[in-house]
Amino acid sequence: MAKFDIIAATGCPTGIAHTFMAKEALEKAAAERGLTIKVETHGQVGVENELTKSEIAGAKAVVVAADKDVQAERFAGKPMVSVGVSKALSVEAAGKLIDRALAAKGDSTVAVAADVEDETEEKESIGHVIYKHLMNGVSHMLVFVVAGGVLTAVSFLWGITSFDSTASDYNSFAAMLKIIGGIAMNLMVPVLSAYIAESIGKRPALVPGFVAGMIAIQGLPVNAETGMIDAGGAGVGFGFLGGIVGGFLAGYVILLLEKVFAGLPKNLDGLKAIFLYPLFSTAIVGLVMLGISGPMAAINTAMMDFLKGLSASGAVVLGLAIGCMCAFDMGGPVNKAAYVTGTAMLTEALAAGVGTDTYNFGTNFMAAVSAACIVPPLITTFAVVVGKKYFSQEDHDAGIVNLILGCTHITEGAIPFMTKNIWPVMPIMMLGSSIASILTIMFNVHDPAPHGGFLVLPVVENGPLWVLAILIGAVVGGILFVAFKKYDFEKNQKAAPIAKPVEASKAAAVEAPKAEAADFVKVENVFVAEDFASRDEALSFVSNQAVKAGIASDADAVMNAFLAREAEGTTGMMEGFAIPHAKSDAITEAAVIVVKDESGVTGWDTMDGAPVNVAIALLIPGAQAGTTHLKILSKVAEALMDEDFRATVKGSTDAAEIAKTINARLV
Repeated sequence: MAKFDIIAATGCPTGIAHTFMAKEALEKAAAERGLTIKVETHGQVGVENELTKSEIAGAKAVVVAADKDVQAERFAGKPMVSVGVSKALSVEAAGKLIDRALAAKGDSTVAVAADVEDETEEKESIGHVIYKHLMNGVSHMLVFVVAGGVLTAVSFLWGITSFDSTASDYNSFAAMLKIIGGIAMNLMVPVLSAYIAESIGKRPALVPGFVAGMIAIQGLPVNAETGMIDAGGAGVGFGFLGGIVGGFLAGYVILLLEKVFAGLPKNLDGLKAIFLYPLFSTAIVGLVMLGISGPMAAINTAMMDFLKGLSASGAVVLGLAIGCMCAFDMGGPVNKAAYVTGTAMLTEALAAGVGTDTYNFGTNFMAAVSAACIVPPLITTFAVVVGKKYFSQEDHDAGIVNLILGCTHITEGAIPFMTKNIWPVMPIMMLGSSIASILTIMFNVHDPAPHGGFLVLPVVENGPLWVLAILIGAVVGGILFVAFKKYDFEKNQKAAPIAKPVEASKAAAVEAPKAEAADFVKVENVFVAEDFASRDEALSFVSNQAVKAGIASDADAVMNAFLAREAEGTTGMMEGFAIPHAKSDAITEAAVIVVKDESGVTGWDTMDGAPVNVAIALLIPGAQAGTTHLKILSKVAEALMDEDFRATVKGSTDAAEIAKTINARLV
């Protein structure tokens, strides 16, 4: 059985994009560190690449990047870090998670590593725990909403009232589709509630969770004549908000009952699971849910009235709110809040029936939400096509793929573009989405399907105008994105170091075809026979040499910059290499200083635990922190993946050869 250094589990509420983006980032980050990894994904098709007990037992550390329940209790006792899936969507972020997991301490509980940025030992935040439970319910609910909503919408192709046997456009097949779609949509709240509960209390919580969800749909039945509670009466439901409350209630009631019945003999465990838990939890949760039905119905009504009130304030106000929420975190909590609200409004709309005010508002709201979710990926597609020279080949390819993702209502494809430059890319995305939402509302577009993007165009009322609204938002956002990338590109060009011309006659200088690439590593800055007692002594030596070489003006400032970077996470790599880097205004020009210690510098944390023999220190002026710094660092990191490069630098005692070898990789 294969063993892995790192095991991981990823999962997002929809299980479409984030889940697999995090998987890829973790795999690449592990490869950069020379580590083996297996990533288990929790997507819409279920659990893939499932971890076995022996693989879990043999792993050095665990990374959980998920916004849904991934059964983290399996990893109890292992060094572990647990975060939301959005924290692992780039190779750099995933690498930090792996480093944190390796540095964490295992114990008998599910451990969470210290957050490097906070430098404090912390447990998984209460907010993330609540969000994870909520998203476990949402992820299971969404498929019911999508299937039910689309089938219901398709039934309208035969006519708006084709499901009604008394109508002139009646069609029996359309009626059957409407029935099936309606049943699927009606399961939305019970499933939401049940799987929130299941995330908290595991399998025993499913029963009270489903019951809580059903009560949220129907409310407290009352006899219209007597005004008394009556099983045959009618109640006022309190929708998905009630389902959320019921789910958390059911889950924590199960946890309470587990403590209450903990003293029972072990031979009664079967009785607890099949009789005691379902009986008592259902009774408790049911009574509480019925008891709060009145206040919950009032809250639900007030929330819907608030949204309708935004509509009364004008298309701009409502569209701006929808657009900003959908594009704020591209499928994260805020985006999901807008989308789930849209599906709730759509559920009420379809229940009210075509032609009603509720139907018109709900389907218009859903169309605006869908438009806002479609726009961000299309913005990136427009940008990489129009401003191709300003993007890397990787970004260009991703932007082209986003054309497909955007057209099918998958927002997450825009995340990598936003994470590289949150400001101003996030506001640009929010603006583009808001424009599309506002125009959708103004164009009176109605979308009876909760998902599918342009695939559901046949059932969208005023579909061509909807497409126009989306394209306008994408083009405006795309133009702004290209403008930013052009500005950033030109700024980086100016900031890039320019090689000093070689001493030559004026005529020779004129005839020189190109300037040579700068030699960041000077022979005089390569020290091949040093002996350091510690990491800090090595860094202090580099700082002082930088001042002597005229690279920096203040050794203490450089040393502090080195230590600040080490505090964020060790720069020790593997096989005896380290890449310390200092970014400071005290550094006057970008340069690299190399120090070698054949005996090895101990106390410098590395990926494989080996002492550091070679430190390739990067010194970067503060003004070039986001440009030259990243370029040099990425090239050095890439070079360290080359076995020949490592062997040459580590084995040579010739400063000129070492300088030449490293410079060749920095061109």
